[in-house]
This record gives sequence, structure tokens and C-alpha cells, in this order.
Amino acid sequence: MRAVVITERGGPEVLRVQEVADPQPDPGTVVIDIAAAALNRADLLQTRGMHPPPPGAPPWPGLEASGIITAVGQGVADWHVGQRVCALLDGGGYAEQVVVPVRGLLPVPDGVDLVQAAALPEGLCTVWSNVTGPGGMSAADLQGQWVLVHGGSGGIGSLAIQILAGFGARVITTAGGPQRAARCGELGAEVVVDHHAQDFADVVREHTEDRGVPLVLDVVGAEYLERNVQVLARHGQLVIIGLMAGGGTAQIDLAALMRWKSVHGTLLRARPPQEKEAIVTQVRREVWPLVEQGRIRPVVHAKYPLDEAVQAQDAMAAGGVFGKILLVP
Repeated sequence: MRAVVITERGGPEVLRVQEVADPQPDPGTVVIDIAAAALNRADLLQTRGMHPPPPGAPPWPGLEASGIITAVGQGVADWHVGQRVCALLDGGGYAEQVVVPVRGLLPVPDGVDLVQAAALPEGLCTVWSNVTGPGGMSAADLQGQWVLVHGGSGGIGSLAIQILAGFGARVITTAGGPQRAARCGELGAEVVVDHHAQDFADVVREHTEDRGVPLVLDVVGAEYLERNVQVLARHGQLVIIGLMAGGGTAQIDLAALMRWKSVHGTLLRARPPQEKEAIVTQVRREVWPLVEQGRIRPVVHAKYPLDEAVQAQDAMAAGGVFGKILLVP
């Protein structure tokens, strides 16, 4: 089969399509013929040697994919050849096939396009594991609550808006420019802050009558840290799930945290297998019904053939993407 391999540390230009060995199913795994793989910013870090795959994972990038099961390993009972699935991967999505432990599989509903389904697993698992984990909120807790999601136009943010709104939360999100802001509103955000023209902290205070929000999901980082803490309600939780233009180093006023506020930072890929299994199981039980009902849908910015993986990563690195970029073998 063909895969997009990393030939050396560097930018997207170091990616090359090469022939590699066809994968074979181990016990407890399936082989998927990949319909599409979604790009994530972690892929850029892996290309630079900064985000290595877990032991046993393929060395090429790709944290989520969709496709058709073509082989099953020993002991697999609940999945079958020919089934449409999408999957949370430890790596290896930039390829024509991938081996997936069954703990990472989600069934693609009949009403969801198989290619576009590649844009769902990593985002849904990231968002819901952080809302219910360090965020400390259940679906019932979200009903009627204001929450703040940064980067509403991104791959994570565009799904976060839909999940939280789907459970009845009142979503405030940030986006750059009026067109992107309008699209975030179409996804379910009640209030969209154009960060080119507005201060999100002022907007949050206005809409919550200075009470703040119980939950902030942040993909920006250091640039937003101080204001994120400011807009947290008493006992509020700030969960940092990505670092973009804001960087990773900032100072914090500890006195502000002493109003019973908490700051958390998490990664999904680095979690041990049993934690990932629990996350996928929880997503399938609690969030997947919204996908089946069409209330959460994949948001795809563009599709690139596998041979254009360099151009796809260049586009993601340049910014301006709304939702996910897909690689299609």
C-alpha cells in the first residue's frame, strides 16, 4: 500500500508518498481501507519530531480516518468486514490502509458521508473528554449554561459548538472576521466574538451579567490565559486543549485563581490505551446519538489527494481553514 512517510524532521516539504508493507490484523484489531484521513495540528508537530507516535503505532501521521473494514483479527466479534467505520488512531491515517484496535472504532451512520466522517473522531473525543473530565460537566449540567469555546472555526471548535449547543448550552465562541463568525453562528453558537474587532472578555461579562462562565475550552494558549481566568465563574474550569498563535508561556495572577477557579491542560494522543477506550465508549454512548440524528455534522474545509499531502499540510499551517482538511487516497 501507499503511505505518506516523514523522510526527516522538518516542515510539510519532508513528506513523501512511498510504498510500505500492507497491514495485517493483530488480535483485537481490524484493517480499514481508508476513505479519508483528517489532518490535525499535531501532525505538523510530528513532522518536526515534536509529537512522536505511541509505541506500536505506524510512524507516519494521521490521528483519525474513515473507511471500510476489510479484515478482522482474532477475537473481534462486534465488527465485521464491509462495515462503514471511522476511527480514533494512534497514528497511520495518511495511508491507503490502517490497522485499528477495536477500542478506537465508531460506526458511521447511514446518513453520514463516509469520506466526511473522517473529520469526526478526534474532535468529538477531545471535546467530550475535556467537558466531562477536567471540565466536570455532564450533558445535563450544560442545559442553559453559558460556555466559552475559542477557535470556533477550527476543526475542534466547529465540533465543540455543535456538541455543546446540542446538549442545550449557550455557546460563546471566538472567530476571526465576520464571515467566519457568521458560519459559527450557523453551527449553533449563540454569541460569536470577532476577535479582530472585539475583546472576548468584555463580551462574556456582558452576556453573563459579570458572573462569568463555568467552562472555557481554549485552543489558543498564552495570549488568552489572563482573560480566560478573568471570565471564569466561581468554581469555573479553564481547559487548554491546544496551542496556536498564543504560544505556550505566560504569567498568571494566582490571586485570581483563588476564587475557586482551576486551569487544566490535556492531550488526547498521549493517553494510555485504557483511557482512550473509555473515551471512545463514552462518546459512542453519549454524543454519537447526536451524529445519528444529524445534529452534529462533519465540517470539511477541503479535500486533497494523498499525493498532495504536502500542499494539505501547507494549507493547514497557513491558517484560514474552517473545519477540517481531508486526505483522500
